[in-house]
Amino acid sequence: MITRRLASTVSVSVPPTDTAPRKIVLVGAGFLGSYIAKALVADPRNRVLLVSRNPQKLHSKLSHLGSQILPPHSTDLTSSSASSSLRDAFKDASAVVSMVGLLTGSEKTMDLVQRQGTERVAEAAREEGVKRVVGISAIGADEGGITPYWRTKALGEKAILENHPTGTIIRPSIVFGPGDSFFNRFAILAKYLPFLPVFGGGVVRFQPVYAGDIARAVEICCRDDEEVVRQVGGRIIEAGGPDVFTYREIMQLVLRYSGLEGRRAILSLPYWVGTMQGLVLEKLPENIFTLTRDQVAQLRSDNIVSPSPPLNSLSFQALLSAFPSSLPTSSPPGEAGLTSVEKVLPTYLGDQSREAGKRTHGRRSSDAPGAFEDVKRMSSGKDKGGRS
Repeated sequence: MITRRLASTVSVSVPPTDTAPRKIVLVGAGFLGSYIAKALVADPRNRVLLVSRNPQKLHSKLSHLGSQILPPHSTDLTSSSASSSLRDAFKDASAVVSMVGLLTGSEKTMDLVQRQGTERVAEAAREEGVKRVVGISAIGADEGGITPYWRTKALGEKAILENHPTGTIIRPSIVFGPGDSFFNRFAILAKYLPFLPVFGGGVVRFQPVYAGDIARAVEICCRDDEEVVRQVGGRIIEAGGPDVFTYREIMQLVLRYSGLEGRRAILSLPYWVGTMQGLVLEKLPENIFTLTRDQVAQLRSDNIVSPSPPLNSLSFQALLSAFPSSLPTSSPPGEAGLTSVEKVLPTYLGDQSREAGKRTHGRRSSDAPGAFEDVKRMSSGKDKGGRS
């Protein structure tokens, strides 16, 4: 049962009618960034600038959107020149959306990217006088969290809100949609493994949220409308979809919509087995089999919207309901305007997942058969090089 908090103070608003162009910068844009860019250009005033280490590929993918997608800006957030480069990118920007993040990496790397990188984004935006700043974080972000991922996500949030008191943080649960790296990844794994593993009985819960719904929320938060700013300024928005599923139920959905239901088992493994697997697999080049000890640790905690939100939180559902979007809905809406995972998964998890799933965690993965051989070699102790 999902607890929904309809904020009574949220009043329905309409998009502003002025026609002055607005520059909006997306930093670290990947899979989710493509959805956000499409939502933003639905407003003819918006011009979108993509900023990342290698933004050209996404820019090419979005080129059909025309002149509203500006020439991309390449920046390495870990370099000494990052702050200067970001300030150049943020000149005359109305809004900045930070999607800086990693799913895997050492604590040092997580800190370098998710804390320091986000700090640089927030500081550069402040120095350039950017009025609206939105940070994409994750449910579970906590300075006292059990993993570097959660701790550095929380520190990135802190940097944004300290530099921009009217900034907004969006914390999604797992994000789904054509091109995602979660459901597609497990669909590919189901092709090569005789079973799909879950840990600890697969009882941990998730609240999958559609990428298009996140994009709608970001577009709203980027508006310079006074009522929007009043409602979202300084707020943390935990974003989940209309349904909650257990880990095991998620795997059942994957098998059902990839055409493998009844042909693959779901096997529960103890958490300690996952930890030992992570010890081996995290040493390999990143691929669809990648699993880290930190990820296993995170699978001990529910990934759902909190039933006891902090005082500065705002309901994701209420936000989408209160402010109309100019973006046509590409999937049938679920309850209260949220898109159900079961409405969208059938549209892409079949044959399409073979192509979309070639990307995991935003990077090019090794081919699955080759990665499988790497795993076997490491497990047998034949790879003495300890690649990392």
